[in-house]
Amino acid sequence: MRNSCILILLMLAFSASSAQRKGTFDFLRLDMNARAAGLYGSFVSMTDDPNLLLYNPSALATLTQPSASAGFLKHLLDVNAGSVTYAQEIEDLGTFGAGIVFIHYGSFERTDESMNVLGTFSAREFAVVVGWGAAVAENTFAGASLEFIHSSIAEYGSSALAAGAGVLYEIPSENITLGASLLHLGTQLDSYVKTRESLPLSLTIGITKRPEHLPVYLNLNFHKLTENNDSFFDRFNAFSFGAEFLLTESARLRVGYDNEKRRELKLGSSAGLAGFAVGGGVFFGTHRIDYAFNSYGAIGGLHRITIGMIVAP
Repeated sequence: MRNSCILILLMLAFSASSAQRKGTFDFLRLDMNARAAGLYGSFVSMTDDPNLLLYNPSALATLTQPSASAGFLKHLLDVNAGSVTYAQEIEDLGTFGAGIVFIHYGSFERTDESMNVLGTFSAREFAVVVGWGAAVAENTFAGASLEFIHSSIAEYGSSALAAGAGVLYEIPSENITLGASLLHLGTQLDSYVKTRESLPLSLTIGITKRPEHLPVYLNLNFHKLTENNDSFFDRFNAFSFGAEFLLTESARLRVGYDNEKRRELKLGSSAGLAGFAVGGGVFFGTHRIDYAFNSYGAIGGLHRITIGMIVAP
């Protein structure tokens, strides 16, 4: 029982918001793919990536070719996570995507009240996501998604259904893209305890700008805009900034900053590099490899790698 309680606390601790409100399935807040992680989550207004299924389903409509992606995240301790996504346009209907997000917390000893080892158990969570995006007007895109979410600890389990929606608006004359999404709006079907817990509802807005004559995409996102705060302006403390530099036609460099992560990972008077991210990507014909490192300061950091490919029609 003691080990189970520790495990539940660990699962909730992966999201900073868990310390502020009661909720579950907070693994959905993790950036599973390396491109988004290199920008520290500033991704809601980016384009042409199948992983946008998990950030803003409307942006699926900006895909130029059928694409697939698989990512792996090495978390702290023995926790591993990842995602797989695929998206393809269907003529006259829009672009459809599907994916799975998963996290495995490792194995733990099962003990009795006298701390005698009775065996082991494991814990894991996953979400299956389907989404759609399409152009609804000139330079305007809309989309929606559905999720089935499941969590298990030993023989116990919890599941939920959720929906999401997003919009994307391009201003070609200014090289600007605006994006917004509302994700994980739903309810538990069954829970670990008698009281149903809330899902990690996420309202994000963002802007991407490519300055004229500069090979870089600049991103600014505001996250968790639905959460209660002491004042109106406190709602905007959870922001992230990212820059994707186009070094060559086949190479990218990314840096990112998450204001909330830096504030909450500060230990004593120093935060070190907590809240900062760096990454990059290279293209090999129809394939690409992306990597990202997110600093958690003195605690350590997270490594991610993602492999993507264009799927021939």
